[in-house]
Amino acid sequence: MLDEALVSELLKQARRGGADFAELYVERWRRRALRVLSGEVKEATSGIEYGAGLRLFYGTEVVYAYTNDLSPEGLLELSETLVRLKGQAGQVDQAGRGGLDFRKSVAQGLHAPAVPLSAKDKHYRLERLLEAEAGARVAPQIKQVQTQLLEWEQEVLVANSEGVWCEDRRVRTRLYVTAIAQDEGGLQTGVAGPGLSVGLELFERYPPAEVGRKAGLQALTNLRAKPAPAGTMPVVIGNGFGGVIFHEALGHLLETTSVARKTSVLADRLGEKVAADCVTYIDDGTTPHGWGSSEFDDEGRPTERTVLIENGVLKSYMVDRWGSLLTGYQPTGSGRRQDYTFAPTSRMRNTFIAPGKTPKEKLFEGIEYGLYAADMGGGQVRPGSGEYNFAVKEGYIIRHGRIEEPVRGAMLVGKGPESIKRIVAVSDDLEMGPGMCGSLSGSLPVEVGQPHLLISEIVVGGQA
Repeated sequence: MLDEALVSELLKQARRGGADFAELYVERWRRRALRVLSGEVKEATSGIEYGAGLRLFYGTEVVYAYTNDLSPEGLLELSETLVRLKGQAGQVDQAGRGGLDFRKSVAQGLHAPAVPLSAKDKHYRLERLLEAEAGARVAPQIKQVQTQLLEWEQEVLVANSEGVWCEDRRVRTRLYVTAIAQDEGGLQTGVAGPGLSVGLELFERYPPAEVGRKAGLQALTNLRAKPAPAGTMPVVIGNGFGGVIFHEALGHLLETTSVARKTSVLADRLGEKVAADCVTYIDDGTTPHGWGSSEFDDEGRPTERTVLIENGVLKSYMVDRWGSLLTGYQPTGSGRRQDYTFAPTSRMRNTFIAPGKTPKEKLFEGIEYGLYAADMGGGQVRPGSGEYNFAVKEGYIIRHGRIEEPVRGAMLVGKGPESIKRIVAVSDDLEMGPGMCGSLSGSLPVEVGQPHLLISEIVVGGQA
């Protein structure tokens, strides 16, 4: 993407200016979006972004700047600007003469698409979206359907003053369907949105008509649902996107973004029992074709599978370079950023509760009255403490061990570090779901997941 001699000179210039460490991040993005509303194309866009960011470390102090001028003059000016911020230009020469001896790492295509995005035209894509819409129209009550296809291609170069030269290529595709059902009682919504680090083979893994049908059936279920009850009760949380609660209310507490600042209630607790024995919590950047997977992170380190909690015991945090400097923990390939306009921070990739041994049907046995949160929606979390409230997109009453009538409007309210101690059983049906996560380094694709699991008690907000 850039000439090696130019990158070497840029990094050495930063080091001559007094930086302990210099890192250049370069990327080229291509994004496409096709959106259809009730059979009519409403959006068909494609855009390319190209830019670079330079990060300098002075001890644990970090300065960062970015540019979309990738000419030699533009990049060297970027470096000079950052050096001037520290007022040390020309005072220190730590880099020596000659070029840097880069150790090159290039992605091996572990998550490469089987059907490249260039293999099909826009008409093929439109046909798939219309199939999804047809699948969603499962009953006359379905009044409106929106289908959307999102495609990302990203090429990344990371080079630093320690000799790292890393190139990665990432392709992601997502199909999103929203169905709206209406009757004399009002409007209700159903949503389905699979996404992976794949090309157009996404349509083979998730046939569009089936994705649409899932959204349509959820909308109909919510249309006939009664208002949810309120109170403290046992809750079975569904697999797949049910993992969003622990992503938000637990996962963020295990990133050195908060651990290094001591703002997490789980800081400095390695080796302690923090969850129930049946809980093993993992963040895996190597999951084949995972929505949050890549071969390298945005600091040029190979991604890895990080066991955060094992059988209830806190084993590791998610660690980036800055977090490693402050805490002494080894980096885990968790440095991520939205794009070149953000410096990287420690972030989740594909985070999930590992499968247990309890059959799903056994989770419901013995529950006299509770809630089955079959599918979760969005919510809010208080940073540091993990206090959360999350909407249940699709819920049912559990009565005498059986799944009974659907309910709507339920909210789960609790504290992540407390809720994970109240998990009493975990099933063996792990599923993952894609989402977007926002934090200090921007909005990123992440997967969340879990098997079905039973929590002994959660406060359910609803209609008393």
